[in-house]
Amino acid sequence: MHRVCPVCGSNAVSRALEAKDHTVSKQTFEIWGCQDCSFRFTQAVPSPENIGKYYKSDTYVSHSNTKKGLVNRLYHAVRKRTLKQKLALVRQATGQMEGNLLDVGAGTGAFASVMQAAGWKVTGLEPDQDARHNALRDYQMKLEDLSHLFDLNGDTYDGITLWHVLEHVHQLHEYLDTFKRILTPDGSLIIAVPNYTSFDAQYYGRDWAAWDVPRHLWHFSPKSMEVLMKKHGLRVIQMLPMKFDSYYVSMLSEGYRHGKGNLFRAFLEGLNSNRKAAGDPKKFSSVIYIIKKADV
Repeated sequence: MHRVCPVCGSNAVSRALEAKDHTVSKQTFEIWGCQDCSFRFTQAVPSPENIGKYYKSDTYVSHSNTKKGLVNRLYHAVRKRTLKQKLALVRQATGQMEGNLLDVGAGTGAFASVMQAAGWKVTGLEPDQDARHNALRDYQMKLEDLSHLFDLNGDTYDGITLWHVLEHVHQLHEYLDTFKRILTPDGSLIIAVPNYTSFDAQYYGRDWAAWDVPRHLWHFSPKSMEVLMKKHGLRVIQMLPMKFDSYYVSMLSEGYRHGKGNLFRAFLEGLNSNRKAAGDPKKFSSVIYIIKKADV
């Protein structure tokens, strides 16, 4: 139970809402927020040793590669396009066509495979054994367990990517210290996370699918992300939107709110969220943060 903000240390924290685990346990969890830096965090989360069972669902697409259900089929259709966009983004953020890349939380290896095919030397880390097995089977990608992170050599990686991963890690500060250590002097840390200050988050409230408790331990706003990075000698140099996320999250949220999905309404709400956020990446459903070492 956190009595002070895990990011800024303020004791001005209080209960913000209660959200339900719709994926596995059907339990409810409190989400608290900091009045000073705007960071939010899930209370009373399972320990690292016990949280694995909350990922054991056939519908958890990042681990299983499942195409069951309309939402997951649409996810796979969109992923083909977004993987190409991520490759282009890594090249733009690092200023390199090839280099050393660390993909943290590599899932079933789809992104790591694309980067390797494009000439990058890729190290992929993934905590879930089944996902690592699927990566080897589907993409011939040998991923290592996440525990290897802290043993990696310093000043090694031109790019480090976390696609919807940072919100899952218990050792938040230890991870960020390690990322700074293993980045090359001009390397780029690329972090994508849900944005609870987005318009779709406001619309769906406690039913917003990207709360995803208790798997999401942390809930970021652009302000809190900047505060967190500064704490670790890093700086956010650019924020970019993940425009497809509003549609995917809205499809899930519709099911949570009404007991069944409504594809048309979800599309409208996703579109509405993106329209309202137009021109301001800080308001999109998910935000990609391009981060550099602050002392460079």
